[in-house]
Amino acid sequence: MSSVLPMATIIDANFVDYLIVGIYFAFVLGIGVMARRQVSDSVDFFLSGRSLPAWVTGLAFVSANLGAVEIMGMSANGAEFGLPTLHYFWIGAIPAMLFLGVVMMPFYYGSKVRSVPEFMLRRFGPAAHLVNALSFAVAQLLIAGINLYLLASIIKAMLGWELWISLVVAAVVVLTYITLGGLSAAIYNEVLQFFVIVAALLPLTLIGLHQVGGYSGLKDKITEAAPTAADADAQLNSWPGTNLTGIDNEVLSVIGIVLGLGFVLSFGYWTTNFVEVQRAMASDSISSARKTPIIGAFPKILVPFITILPGMIAAVAVAEIVQTKAGETVAGGASGDGVKFNDSLLYLMRDVLPNGLLGIAIAGLLAAFMAGMAANISAFNTVFSYDLWQSYAVKDRSDGYYLKVGRLATIGATVVAIFTAGLAANFDNIMDYLQTLFGFFNAPLFATFILGMFWKRMTPTAAWIGLVAGTLSAVAVAFLSEDAFGSASLGVIGLSGQGASFVAAGAAFAVDIVLSVVISLVTKPRPASELVGLVYSETPKDTLVDENEAGYPWYRRTVPLAGVALGLVVVLNFIF
Repeated sequence: MSSVLPMATIIDANFVDYLIVGIYFAFVLGIGVMARRQVSDSVDFFLSGRSLPAWVTGLAFVSANLGAVEIMGMSANGAEFGLPTLHYFWIGAIPAMLFLGVVMMPFYYGSKVRSVPEFMLRRFGPAAHLVNALSFAVAQLLIAGINLYLLASIIKAMLGWELWISLVVAAVVVLTYITLGGLSAAIYNEVLQFFVIVAALLPLTLIGLHQVGGYSGLKDKITEAAPTAADADAQLNSWPGTNLTGIDNEVLSVIGIVLGLGFVLSFGYWTTNFVEVQRAMASDSISSARKTPIIGAFPKILVPFITILPGMIAAVAVAEIVQTKAGETVAGGASGDGVKFNDSLLYLMRDVLPNGLLGIAIAGLLAAFMAGMAANISAFNTVFSYDLWQSYAVKDRSDGYYLKVGRLATIGATVVAIFTAGLAANFDNIMDYLQTLFGFFNAPLFATFILGMFWKRMTPTAAWIGLVAGTLSAVAVAFLSEDAFGSASLGVIGLSGQGASFVAAGAAFAVDIVLSVVISLVTKPRPASELVGLVYSETPKDTLVDENEAGYPWYRRTVPLAGVALGLVVVLNFIF
């Protein structure tokens, strides 16, 4: 038992803080118990019976992404790179979210598919479907490990437990409410978690800014701490973002951000990632499904102010992060292997938040990581049950059988995530790892999707070969890049970290597109009559919209809402 006892903790929480966290956990599990009463079949478990309103699915849509990526990953990026991190939101998220709502959701929702791989099955047949389902399942297990690792790191920071014990405890809580209530439990918890996360990070940001003298004081301190004026300028201006990409040439850096991040990685993630699409597919109508990512875009626009700014504040106000940024090795950190940029938020919480607010902040972080992991697990169990087990292992069984398989898959995925969490612990900045994974799995999938959705000549053979070749090309670029996989990398290509992932994603997209076009021209396409609802040119346009939406006021219509969100992003890009 001695290994379980608190040793050294980062966060000095007291009884009030633990009470707040305990109350939050009680709510989370209570939602799981209540949601269980609504689960009568597999559609209820995996897609919430397609019964949720747009505002619920919209908040769940952004909350499902408000996990490790947004909280620890973006605060780590803020500490390391500064304002160029904004590109992950205003270039690397919003345009793709709007495109998903306006263009792609009608195909997903209208075809009544239960998952993104199932759409691949209908468009391209079993070979592409199997490749997509397997790659997606692997990706979710790896990304769930990231969320679980960071969730466990919070528990370790509070209690000083060994990391493996924290991993098991964190996994059991998430497993409980997902197994009980399925997607409904995940979505309703994500809505609750969204408000808890904001309540946690907003005070942290405001108090932190106050302590460094406001935003102008923060800029002054960053300028003073930077080794050169050019370095300070790179941190305080979002463009050209050379410190983020690792590309010295400013023009090439902008191209890398716009094409690598803003197009390939962003559209690949937001338009084909079933973790996000699943929330919209749980909506009660095609109009609600289209508006889900657009409603989610508005809070997404503002999220940088409570994630990136705390990281920037920590880089000048927290002694351990200041030393880490200066290249020093500092003992401690959530992993116990030394302070990393991933620890920025934890140390800032320690330094600026009083007890009580500290409890809310801890609950907010726990909420974020549980939201992220629950999203990964609930998407995994759907794809495993429908797209792998039902399609290729055991066919033609009762609905209750596949519901049971889904619950068992949830348990299995959680256990595997405990082990994949160890991979995440090897990275100083978790975003380096995450963007690498996106380059492997999302970039080639987006190439196949976008070509197949708008070019009816694309063939099933081209689809699965393009997917495999695109993925392998991204893996090859990553291993050739400096530091992309630490000691396992060959360092032939002089790029490191996130710049390497942009190039790997671009390579995956280009290889997939070129091969798909060439192979399609020499193989037989499917008849046009089989592509209705799957290819834009073959689908009646009146089936892609809700005819009732024309009578709604502008703020309830899809396209005007998307236009407002896009306008806000353009203005913010000019301001910063």
